[in-house]
Amino acid sequence: MVQNKSVYIMLTDTGTLFTKSIKKYTKAPYNHASISFDPELNELYSFGRKNPSNPINGGFVKEDITKGTYSKYPETTCVIYRLEVTDRDIIKMKRVLNVFQRSQQKFLYNLLGVIGVSLNEPIEFSNSYFCSQFVAEILNRSGIRLWDKPPALVTPDDFRNNERLHREYEGKLFEYGPIKK
Repeated sequence: MVQNKSVYIMLTDTGTLFTKSIKKYTKAPYNHASISFDPELNELYSFGRKNPSNPINGGFVKEDITKGTYSKYPETTCVIYRLEVTDRDIIKMKRVLNVFQRSQQKFLYNLLGVIGVSLNEPIEFSNSYFCSQFVAEILNRSGIRLWDKPPALVTPDDFRNNERLHREYEGKLFEYGPIKK
């Protein structure tokens, strides 16, 4: 028997200058995407700031809500979605994630890819991702296809508008119940 499990997609807006710039262009309420394997968001992964104080140095990160970048932005707003998957899907996703974890120093933030999204032209480099591209890549490589477009064109708003995702919470990140403060 196939037992259903869940993964969680979190979209956030920290209110930083960078995110305000993106928001001005996209008109979308959230501009960062992360994936978690637990509702408490302890296993939360994305492409973003490697150092909370340096917005320029980006790449693959295991995000820590209480000590990482989010801790510097207590007014961060978010929406958290649950995606039902199988045990097998989780195993495949964690295998893909393991590749990122083992080689995390090799990965860079794909800033040009963000520009490519605005031009509807995927700009891809090996070992280079932006946040929503990374989350879509994890799902895609695991056989979960939520859109008919390449991960390099997936935006945080695409997650928000996907009917396979079930909204669990929307509001201030630090008011989300399962987070251990």
